[in-house]
Amino acid sequence: MRPAAAAAASVLQAPRRALGGMSFVAARCASSSSSSVAAAAAATSYDHVSFVKEIAVTDPPEHLNSLLNVLHARGEKIVSPGAKRGLIPLVVPLSESPQGNLTSLLRWPTAPSGMEMPVVEVRNHGLWLLAKNVNQYIHRILVEADSRAKSGDDLWSAVREDLWSAVGEAGPNIYKRGDLKESQMADLDVYLLKKVGLFPDILERKASRHLEKGDNVSALITSEFYTRDQFPGFGRPFVFNSEVQKRAYLCGHVARAKIMPSLFDFFLPSVYVYS
Repeated sequence: MRPAAAAAASVLQAPRRALGGMSFVAARCASSSSSSVAAAAAATSYDHVSFVKEIAVTDPPEHLNSLLNVLHARGEKIVSPGAKRGLIPLVVPLSESPQGNLTSLLRWPTAPSGMEMPVVEVRNHGLWLLAKNVNQYIHRILVEADSRAKSGDDLWSAVREDLWSAVGEAGPNIYKRGDLKESQMADLDVYLLKKVGLFPDILERKASRHLEKGDNVSALITSEFYTRDQFPGFGRPFVFNSEVQKRAYLCGHVARAKIMPSLFDFFLPSVYVYS
């Protein structure tokens, strides 16, 4: 790491934005070596693995240790899995962000298929889904760091190197460095949706952009897709879908669109599309 980049990286602290805002994968990169980063997180990883096995009574995610290393490398404080005071009993805390939000695992009583232990963020008001599983979350972090580093910025190059070192041997099995560039996809969100998986904040961002462009039909279809059992057990898609319908309605009546039978028909007998 170059001296200037190391100095800047030691104070880098870019908070994750709320779901539906800009990309939440930003980092505060510690200036210590990658080996010390891994060692610091590894010191607590056994507690989390054993907690999931013995207290949560389920199999821990395969790359849980790698996720802990990555969270620590980007500036989050690793916390005890037993530090659950004031939290809903179903979460297993992993780390705390500089803003005080807790990155955690969710232990479902009966988990939906493919979401055995999703990664969530516990905030002052509510619980927000970050990724359906640990691998998907690590994958997104690496892709977004790769996206910023390819610009030639020394700071983000340093961040990427620290994250890549932190993820360890699991890294190449999750994401091949440079794959984003090789894909020739100009839109990062498109790459994430096609290559990594569905994320609530990306779907919300896409619907919001359609509204900003005046393409209300696309916005309504996107928000409707969001509710179609993509994230079972979470109510946020339905709240956002209602917000999109309201915004489209208030934009001004131009044309009436016939949408396939859906939740729209339940809440609104007639669906109007505005531009």
